[in-house]
This record gives sequence, structure tokens and C-alpha cells, in this order.
Amino acid sequence: MNDTPGWASPGSAPSGEEVPDASGTPQPAEGGANQPEQPSKWSKEQPPPGQWSAPGTQGPGQAPPPGPGWGGQHPGGQVPGHGGWGGPGQGGPGGPSGWGANWGGQQSAAKPGVIPLRPLGVGEILDGAVSTMRTYWRTVLGISLAVAVVTQIAVILLQGFLLDNSTDTAALNDPSATVEELSRALGDTLLSSGLVLLITLLGTIVATALLTSVTSRAVLGKPVTTSEAWRDARPQLPKLFGLTLLLPLIATAVLGVGVLPGLLMVAAGSSDSGAVLAGLGFLAAGFVALWLMVRFSLASPALMLEKQGILKSMSRSVKLVRGSWWRVFGIQLLATIIANIVASIIVIPFALIAAALSGDGFAGFLDNAGGDLGWTFLIVSGIGSVIGSMVTFPITAGVTVLLYIDRRIRREALDLDLARAAGVPGYGTEASGTTPGS
Repeated sequence: MNDTPGWASPGSAPSGEEVPDASGTPQPAEGGANQPEQPSKWSKEQPPPGQWSAPGTQGPGQAPPPGPGWGGQHPGGQVPGHGGWGGPGQGGPGGPSGWGANWGGQQSAAKPGVIPLRPLGVGEILDGAVSTMRTYWRTVLGISLAVAVVTQIAVILLQGFLLDNSTDTAALNDPSATVEELSRALGDTLLSSGLVLLITLLGTIVATALLTSVTSRAVLGKPVTTSEAWRDARPQLPKLFGLTLLLPLIATAVLGVGVLPGLLMVAAGSSDSGAVLAGLGFLAAGFVALWLMVRFSLASPALMLEKQGILKSMSRSVKLVRGSWWRVFGIQLLATIIANIVASIIVIPFALIAAALSGDGFAGFLDNAGGDLGWTFLIVSGIGSVIGSMVTFPITAGVTVLLYIDRRIRREALDLDLARAAGVPGYGTEASGTTPGS
């Protein structure tokens, strides 16, 4: 859907053109010297724009003046692509109030689902994610619980049977350890962390895909079952997995390019200068990587809802984020902080209980940090992680989807398509564009 210019205000004509009089006969826009002056229906001295009277107080034959009701005023502000004379739901034809209703006032946007169909504020995006979880809690919490349980069982089995027996991290706390011992311990730690991260990443991908479908339907006020969400999301899961792996690889490549000159200087013998250059390069590359990740942050909902490929969804995200990088970054950062705080409130008590119930108690757990965790600790802390994931999955996925919808409303007038898809009176019955969840 492309942005379209608004309609011109009624009663206006370009300078120098002929304007028809009441009988339909064209008359010059400005009287000439040889023509008799005709009485005009408009006063030569017009009041300022803010002093137009309401339509009901105008004299006979007087045309209604231009005002905020003309030209497609969008609830919450003028939005590119919202042309027309007060479209449906805004006092225009087909709207609930007829022509010229509610002049100069803000129109209340239709709200068939969890958000009003207009540009959203930060609080409305967060509230929409929570409202989705509260309204469709059976589906949302069912998906989150199933994914979190499967993911956590895999993590517990991996840590209990494989990682705790093969990972030796004692050398990291030993000041007398050799370089070889430190390298082996560091490699084991990175391997175990990488395997756990991979399992968690797979679970996050599945949860995000399913919850994206649920949230997009919640915007329309249409419930969706878990089986329906799975049927919609399953064809896009391989592409979503590829996208989720590609983005960290891009960030890693950027960081590698940033530190490469410093590492080359260290290898050439300039250790001090090389270390400083590597540090500065890492910081600069970190900002570039962050900038890119925010630009690509809406690729996931674009891929799932528009059925796009990986590269096409990334380009769609870049287009939607353009001009609002700081807003997108701030909203996603706020949602991440809120989700992590909620998760910490849930997970930390379970971790403390697990440490207290382990064989040597809480003090023994601290002394043996990084060593054999024990099944009691893994199971009890895993229960806390499952409960925390049930809350964080819907928040993070919901905010991303609603932020994507907000950006499309602002740039592409998606709210009109959403209103049609939701069956809001006055908007027609069929959407003209791609509507999530339709």
C-alpha cells in the first residue's frame, strides 16, 4: 500500500483559473478592467482560519469552509496516505456521523480488538501486548507454556547428563592455572553456553512465530486456537529460523571487522597500540551493529505476516523503521527491560530455593559455583524459568508485532485495511492490502 496525497479542500481553485458562478457560467477568478464588478458571495476580508463558524451557523448559499474535518484528518494526527474528505469513521461518507460531523474535533478510532486502529503511543503498544495475553490467555499461555516446558526439559537434560560431566570450569577460579587449562575451561564454558543458547533460541523462534499469529488476530478482535496458529506459522518457520541465525551473524561480522585492525597490530608486535585500537574498533562496531539490529528488528513480523522471504522481510523492516529509529529502539528497549524485570522477579526466588534445597545448601552452592549443579537445582530453577518464559514470551513478541503494525499504520494507512478485515461498519467488506491475520 503506497502513500497517496489528500484531496483538495472544497471551494478552492487555483489562482488565475475561472470559477463557475451559481448558475454554472464560468467567471474569471479576478475581474478585469473592462468587466463590470459582480457581487461576490465571499467577502474580500476573510477571517483568520481559526474563526470559521460551524456548518450549522452559516448563511444561505454559503459553502462550508475548510477546516480540520476536511482532507482526511486522522485520529491522533495527519497520517500520510489518509487522503479523502473525512474518510470512514472520521465524519466522512460512510462514517457514522455523515458529512461534516464533529468539525474541528478528534474522532474516536475504531477498536475491534486490543488496540485502537490509529497511530499508537508507547503505553498503547505495551497495553496491547498485555491485553492480548489477558484476553486470549488460554491460547497465549498455552503456547508459551508448551514451548517453555519443551525447551527447559531439553536444557535440563543437556546440563544434567552432558555438560556437568564434560565441563571443567575450576581452572577459571584457579590463579595458578596454566594457559592451556584456562583455554580448555573457557572453551568448555563457551560450548555449554552455546548449546543452551541454541536450544533457547529454537524455543524462542517457535514461540515468536505462534504468538505473532495470535497477536495479529487479536488486533482484529478474532480469537485463534493453537492449532490454527501453528497451521499459519508452520510454512514460515524455516525462513524465520534462517532470519534469526542471520541477524547475529551480521552483528558478529560487523564486530569482527571493527576489531580486526587492532588484532593485526597486536600480531605485528604493537601490543599496546593494537589493544587500544581493537577496543576503539569494538566500540565503533558495536554502535554500527546496534543500529543495524534495530533497523532489522521488524523483519520477523514482516516475514510471518506478509509471507515474505528473508531478504525481502529485512528490506521491509528497513523501510518501516526509516525515520523512527530512536522510537523503535526505545520501545523495544523498554519492553525488554520490563520483560527481564518480570522474569527476574519470578526466576530469582526459584533459584534461591533451588540452591537452598541442593545437597550442600546455599553456602555450598556459592562455593561450588560453576561446578556440578545437581538435579535438584536444575529441576527447581527450571520450573522458575518455565514460569518466567510464560510471561516474557507474550510481552516481547506482542510488542514487536504491535510496533510493526503501528509503523504500517503511520506509513501505509494499514488501519483502513484492518478496519475492513475486522468488519467495522463504513469501511467496506474487503481489504485492499495485506492485512495481518486476515
